[in-house]
Amino acid sequence: MRRAAIERLLPAAYQRAAGRGSVLGALLDVMEALHAPDEAVLADVDALFGPYRTPDGFVAYLTRWVAMDHVVAAPRADAPLPLPVGRLRDLVAHGALLARWRGTPYGMRTALELATGVTGFVLDEPPERPFHLVVRVPPAAADRLALVTRIVEAEKPAAVTVEVVAAPADVAPPDPVPPDLGPPDPVPPEPDVAEPAAGVASVRAVGRAHVPAPLPHDPPEEPS
Repeated sequence: MRRAAIERLLPAAYQRAAGRGSVLGALLDVMEALHAPDEAVLADVDALFGPYRTPDGFVAYLTRWVAMDHVVAAPRADAPLPLPVGRLRDLVAHGALLARWRGTPYGMRTALELATGVTGFVLDEPPERPFHLVVRVPPAAADRLALVTRIVEAEKPAAVTVEVVAAPADVAPPDPVPPDLGPPDPVPPEPDVAEPAAGVASVRAVGRAHVPAPLPHDPPEEPS
């Protein structure tokens, strides 16, 4: 609030005594200086709640708003973040998407890829162990197993047990669709299930991160 605006709120006798160089005038100058930082924040308050505009120190707080605070879980408040702040901004920006798909393979894989910046996570459900999930972590993310485990525990269905396994660096992750070793089929092959139908965007963009969208013709996956 400017000094002149503050002065107009005073009684007439005080306004006459608030000239330049007076004690009251000096107090009004101090009041204006004290108001300035708060007014600067209020003038751009919406930036505090934008994932890509908020200050770095506020991003971790915003994870609580989108139920992703388990990603930054730490024993001390002053502990460093377990992932770069840019990736944390991506998680906040995609909070609504992740909440919608929580408990599904797509939701878990998307959360893991956003947090680590690594693709290639493989989710296996062994037929001999019902209600059990094996998450195979690609070698590029093997040094972040603690972060991966926290995300997996939060994104899995409540009734499912889980096992996080780091894939060896010299072994490629298993192909979920085994190749056809028979004679070539003269009929053109069907499109890969990981690709959306023709005419549909292949990625879903929110903010600065690009997330592969689920197939538009498939209903949302139900939790196991």
